[in-house]
Amino acid sequence: MLKAVILIGGPQKGTRFRPLSFEVPKPLFPVAGVPMIQHHIEACAQVPGMQEILLIGFYQPDEPLARFLEAAQQEFNLPIRYLQEFAPLGTGGGLYHFRDQILAGGPEAFFVLNADVCSDFPLSAMLDVHRHQPHPFLLLGTTANRTQSLNYGCIVENPQTHEVLHYVEKPSTFVSDIINCGIYLFSPEALKPLRDVFQRNQQDGQLEDSSGLWPGAGTIRLEQDVFSALAGQGQIYVHLTDGIWSQIKSAGSALYASRLYLSQYQLTHPERLAKHTPGGPRIRGNVYIHPTAKVAPSAVLGPNVSIGEGVTIGEGVRLRESIILHGATLQEHTCVLHSIVGWGSTVGRWARVEGTPNDPNPNDPRAHMDSESLFKDGKLLPAITILGCRVRIPAEVLILNSIVLPHKELSRSFTNQIIL
Repeated sequence: MLKAVILIGGPQKGTRFRPLSFEVPKPLFPVAGVPMIQHHIEACAQVPGMQEILLIGFYQPDEPLARFLEAAQQEFNLPIRYLQEFAPLGTGGGLYHFRDQILAGGPEAFFVLNADVCSDFPLSAMLDVHRHQPHPFLLLGTTANRTQSLNYGCIVENPQTHEVLHYVEKPSTFVSDIINCGIYLFSPEALKPLRDVFQRNQQDGQLEDSSGLWPGAGTIRLEQDVFSALAGQGQIYVHLTDGIWSQIKSAGSALYASRLYLSQYQLTHPERLAKHTPGGPRIRGNVYIHPTAKVAPSAVLGPNVSIGEGVTIGEGVRLRESIILHGATLQEHTCVLHSIVGWGSTVGRWARVEGTPNDPNPNDPRAHMDSESLFKDGKLLPAITILGCRVRIPAEVLILNSIVLPHKELSRSFTNQIIL
């Protein structure tokens, strides 16, 4: 019997995801037509012997989350529960805090997945490795180029046994080109080192705070407190994958993840990809269209376009490399490139909404998305254009490389600006 735990973080996380995370918790943001964490749940549900999926985070259990969990339980016929932390407990604190729930029923092992990664989730391959040679911790790793590896947890492995000899989270100099994917398979013994960290934190806290109620004892950083400390002791192993993988930290990386998942659909969910039909819109490449969306036959869509529920696309619209969210309206002859159009927003006739892609170098197979910052030397860097929810763009204007916060009604063109 197996279980899976998805770490979904909480509201003060996902700040780089604004203004999109204002409307919906980041784990429920639609990537390639379905909520971000549904991709994780689909992968877990396909592993034979999966008994339960637990979500751990410190979001308030609000209505969208409850609705999503209910729908997912029915679709996958699996118990899927949300366990809310009493405070942000780091990547390992929630696992230790809810250890009884995770170990209930005696699973032989449990997967741990970070919600903000996009992957083809080779969970069955990890399980085979674990069953062949059980160890407390099995990490999924992939390769990155030398410069970008500094933005991730770096793993030095023994090439013969794949044991992790050394682990450094975001090093300041080059350590290794193998990086941590944020997808793990733990055996029940993996919780013992978490207990040791918790007890050590408690002792340190009591030295600092005589009341004995030090709140930080429960905060455990899996990467720094556990992996770095236990590397080289025969407890942590790595399984390398050459499949798709990317982090989803910002809106730009959500657009890139959408492209990866849409291309993956050709193998996993061909029914989700729009087909070119007589009298229908022209489809180029991979496009997802929600069944309730109304798309005019003269529109040209793709590649990498995802159109949400209840969207209206007018005559002559050109859409490419974009996500159009629930209830948005694109009037006749608008052109939307490299952009995310927010919930219920309207783009007027003959308007052009365009961003600049920040994709990995296509000539380097080991390149990943840069965790982009918005500014450099006091200037806004060109990036994808984001319209928050219920933004109104007038007819015949250009919105280029800009971020428009929710509920704005614009009256003219904007370039390289954040419109507050």
